[in-house]
Amino acid sequence: MDLLGQLQRQFAHDAWANEETIGSMRGITPPERSLRFMAHIVAAEWLWLGRLKGWKQTFPVWPEWTLDQCAAQGGKLPPLWQDLIRGMRPSGLDQMATYVNSKGEEWSSAVGDILAHVLLHSAHHRGQIASDLRAAGHTPALTDYIHAVRQEFVR
Repeated sequence: MDLLGQLQRQFAHDAWANEETIGSMRGITPPERSLRFMAHIVAAEWLWLGRLKGWKQTFPVWPEWTLDQCAAQGGKLPPLWQDLIRGMRPSGLDQMATYVNSKGEEWSSAVGDILAHVLLHSAHHRGQIASDLRAAGHTPALTDYIHAVRQEFVR
């Protein structure tokens, strides 16, 4: 499988894992920190997608969203990520994207590095959510990549 195909699978996993994580917080009162992390995951994905597309930043990096708002905004992202990757050539991963961060500093990063960051950032915070849920006596979602592949949630 080529690198762009692998990225499409990884972003499909990311979308599935975000949905599973949101689902694990439904029907309970999730820890406030968990909800805050979930909102941050979704807002950060919008932020990075917007940076790659040249869009104006729509949401704060740490929005105060309900679980339903996280689900609604997160649900819009998967086809946008897939379209972005599907429209790329492998050489596009090396292209530089220039953006201004939340501190007002200008940076340039390779598109491939940004895509890797988005995936790792989201996985990191989903892990924090899982830990918080478990500490509060709840069962977190199983969002491992290999589990998703084995169960054919990601193709």
